[in-house]
Amino acid sequence: MNADEYIKDRLEDQISWYDNKSQSAQKWYKRLRLVEFFCAALIPFLAGMIANDTEDLKIAIGGLGVIIAIITAAQGLYQWNEDWIQYRTTCESLKKEKFLFLTNSEPYDSEDQDNLNLLVQRVETLVSKENTNWAQYMMNPPESEKPKRNP
Repeated sequence: MNADEYIKDRLEDQISWYDNKSQSAQKWYKRLRLVEFFCAALIPFLAGMIANDTEDLKIAIGGLGVIIAIITAAQGLYQWNEDWIQYRTTCESLKKEKFLFLTNSEPYDSEDQDNLNLLVQRVETLVSKENTNWAQYMMNPPESEKPKRNP
C-alpha cells in the first residue's frame, strides 16, 4: 500500500468517522441539555401558578421532573459530552498527522526514515488508543455508575 492509498483508504476514512461521530454526539448532547434546561425553568414557573384545585399543573410539574431525570440518566449512560470531546480530539489529531505528512514537516521531514511507516504507526496508535480507552471505560465504569452494594 502506498501513501496515497493509505491516506485515502484508511486515514481519510478514520477522519470522516471521528468527525461524523463527534458531530452526532455534540448534537445529542446540546439538544438534550436544552430540553433539560427548558424543563427545569418551567418547574418553578408552573409551581407559582398552582392553585389549590389545579391537579393538571401538579401532574405537569411531576412530568417535567421525570423528563429531567430521564435526560440526566441518558447523558450518564451514553456519555455524549465525553464522546464529542474525545472524538473531536482524535479527529483533529489525525488531521494534524495527515497535514504534517503531506507537507514533509517534522517528524516526517527526514530522508533517513520511512515516513509512510512512521505515519502508519502514529495514526494506528491514535486509533488504537481510542479503542483501548473505550474498552477500559466499558470494563471499568466510573464509581458513580457502579451499582451500590449493601455492607
